[in-house]
Amino acid sequence: MSALPSTAESKIARRISGRSWLEPLLLGLVLALWFGYELGDRALWAPDEGRYAEIPREMVETGDYLTPRLNGVKYFEKPPLVYWLQAGAIKTFGLGEWALRLWPAGFGLLGCLAVYFIGRRLYGRRTGLFAAVILAISPLYDFMGAILTLDMPLTALLTVALGAFLIGTRAPPGMARRGWFYLFYLTSALTVLTKGLVGIVIPGMVIGAWIAILGEWRLLRAMYLPTGLLLFLAVAGPWHYFVAQANPEFNQFYFVHEHLQRYLTKVHQRYEPMWFFIPVLFAGMYPWSAFLPHMLRDMSRGFWRERRQHREIWFLCLWALLPFLFFSLSSSKLIPYILPILPPLALLFGRWLARMLDQPKRFGHTEFVLLLLLGVFFTAAIVLAAIFLPNHPSVARATTQIGPGLFFMAISMLLAGLLPFCANLWHNRYTTILALFAGATLLIGTFDHYLSRVDAGRSVKDLAMDLRKVLAPGDEVMTYQAYYQDLPVYIRQRVTIVDWKGELEFGTTVEDTSAWMIDQEMLRRRWLEPRTIYLLTDTSNYNNLLLVLPGSACLLRSTERVVLINNRKCHS
Repeated sequence: MSALPSTAESKIARRISGRSWLEPLLLGLVLALWFGYELGDRALWAPDEGRYAEIPREMVETGDYLTPRLNGVKYFEKPPLVYWLQAGAIKTFGLGEWALRLWPAGFGLLGCLAVYFIGRRLYGRRTGLFAAVILAISPLYDFMGAILTLDMPLTALLTVALGAFLIGTRAPPGMARRGWFYLFYLTSALTVLTKGLVGIVIPGMVIGAWIAILGEWRLLRAMYLPTGLLLFLAVAGPWHYFVAQANPEFNQFYFVHEHLQRYLTKVHQRYEPMWFFIPVLFAGMYPWSAFLPHMLRDMSRGFWRERRQHREIWFLCLWALLPFLFFSLSSSKLIPYILPILPPLALLFGRWLARMLDQPKRFGHTEFVLLLLLGVFFTAAIVLAAIFLPNHPSVARATTQIGPGLFFMAISMLLAGLLPFCANLWHNRYTTILALFAGATLLIGTFDHYLSRVDAGRSVKDLAMDLRKVLAPGDEVMTYQAYYQDLPVYIRQRVTIVDWKGELEFGTTVEDTSAWMIDQEMLRRRWLEPRTIYLLTDTSNYNNLLLVLPGSACLLRSTERVVLINNRKCHS
């Protein structure tokens, strides 16, 4: 039964091999549609998407591309590469959601194509194709490809950097090897400009551990270190130097507070237990994660003794394992932190699937039983939470916003495990692999379809757009005991923040921001001024706010989360 698909596949491969550009071109077009079709479907989610849209918006407005500012306040938590790219997108396409998410989607596409070329170079075109598609339809990777954060750019650039390094070690001496290593240094520098020192920590520990395990220290001489480091510093260094010259407080906050203290302490209040990323990994790469134990067991036979014969596999394993451990040991954890380990895992899964097709034996039942059990577990977790924990804040919010779609999402989780399980019972490897890809695609499509329904809990777009229609020159927009980070993006102006500092606190200590970072006493004074003031606050704060305000307060509109008022009398 498997001979016919194999024959057809070989014919296709022979046709494509004569046109080496055709396959990556077609793959790129398909993946561009995959990452691009949903970019404008959702409002900007606060805080991350609002933050990473507002900072470049202010850069475009002020012309200051050196010192990042959020709501007019110095903001040194991250380097500027993505801000600069976003500023270019804003100047070219405007402030629509589609334009603002164009770069994250582009980096998602870049990461998949990089995985394709790495897999193809190391193990053949089938591995490259499998790996690229596996990565694209992994839930966490797909989700982050449509979210405006720094995690997807970081992941894509790390993938190019480490892939270039690995391929460079295989190239003979000459211009080709030099080119691969210079690409490694260049993209490592861009990674540092994307998210800071993690851009050198991850490549450094992966490459260092790999060289030490193989005992091949001679590779250090083949890496063109002197000129490579000069290239790295020429790209990553200037912004760090000039921003520190312009802002004397930069070095202490950026290097000490945002790197050392973030990793070693609970200063950012994002502490989670060490095992936090284990369920994140299994859910974020489902259904492929069900095969991780079997794949590792299959690879481990004679793995240490023959490590030099499996040098590339060792590199991919270290690339996945060491960042996972690094972030697991951190005192600050967020779900997207482990996104950079998905590309090497996709390469390992792609190689494993390709090898299974080349072997006469069929897939075993054990791994597909685990896959089915994972599907049942994830489905049960969604359904049982909705039934037995209806009053839990997160469950109640999801049930209200998504409604019956929550159960369709649960069913898609089940089908992603059930379809491959049933296909494997027919003992046809091609049908089984097709069911795997089909189930994963169905899962992603279902989740993507319902994501826009959670806008109400993550964005103030509706209120902001109503507000933008009535704003007149001289009007002031305030937020009370909160900062809705997507608000200034939608109304195209800075807002006045009352009795809240949060992540803006550091910036308020190094320059005078008292004109728009105010306390309750200043709010009471301004509220009585003749100009119109619009104010947003959480619904839970509304009654307390009325006790603070002097004079009139008219409720203009409210959502389940936020209210909008002004300092005018309401007209009946």
